[in-house]
Amino acid sequence: MSQSGKIGIVGSGLIGQSWAMLFAASEFDVSIYDVITDNVDKALVSIENQLNDLESKGLLRGKINAKQQLALIRKADTLQDCLQNAIHVQECVFEDLELKKKVFKQLDEIASDSVVLCSSTSCILPSLFQSELKHRQQAIVGHPVNPPYFIPLVEVIPNKHTDPDVVQRTRALFTQIGQKPVVIKKEVNGFVGNRIQYAVLSETYRLIEDDVISVEDVDTVMADGFGLRWAFMGPWETAHLNAVGMKEYFEKYAKSMESVCHDFGPVPTFSGKGADIVVEEMHKRIPVEALPERRKWRNERLIALSQLKKRLDN
Repeated sequence: MSQSGKIGIVGSGLIGQSWAMLFAASEFDVSIYDVITDNVDKALVSIENQLNDLESKGLLRGKINAKQQLALIRKADTLQDCLQNAIHVQECVFEDLELKKKVFKQLDEIASDSVVLCSSTSCILPSLFQSELKHRQQAIVGHPVNPPYFIPLVEVIPNKHTDPDVVQRTRALFTQIGQKPVVIKKEVNGFVGNRIQYAVLSETYRLIEDDVISVEDVDTVMADGFGLRWAFMGPWETAHLNAVGMKEYFEKYAKSMESVCHDFGPVPTFSGKGADIVVEEMHKRIPVEALPERRKWRNERLIALSQLKKRLDN
């Protein structure tokens, strides 16, 4: 189901900028609104610099050039202007429940009966700020992985009132712009991606705090071990291939898995001794002033990896 038309972006921070670039790469008209109007002007400059940089490195997404993509992105002076004639609105404001409620109430008052009202929230359950809306059947969450331009996964989470057609439209739209949407069947704290991510962080934190392994060696385990497999297949396919199918895998390893899982400690508070160790080592490895350059390094490798995966799959 190919869609066309205008996309509204509410919030001009890094996530909003990434969404704008993604939609423009697929030749949608994009309108960005921010309650602080000067922020949109700064965002447009940032987007132009990012697009030009990506184009110079051969990493630009889409079939049109950076100048053409930038021309599709414009500033909206009002929220009404942002939503007018939009087929989809992507909210990208700060992760604060009361702010989400306020913004969605404003969107609800302006929205047509067909536009999809989508939030980029990373953790807040949609029912907490969407269930009381007049257009609640059009409201949904599309949680991207940061940075969205370079990592295609999007978690699509309906609230309990969301029209199934809106779920399908949202999934189809994200697929159309080159993302990889997954539908979360019901609300769960943290959604799915964060729960998996936090499980890894939690156990590795305990291992660091117990002086089993260093922070740097944990990152090596992931980057040069499991991460290589997980870059192109998930943990269950990995297990399936590591035995004569999943049935044998459980027969061979279930008891060991259960034993190790029972050995996990309590949920850490991520403060105190363990936090001090992680903070000291990470700040030594990558000082705060070096973070922008390191993020740029990360982004270039992420998109190069995505391009490699596409070539291998074709």
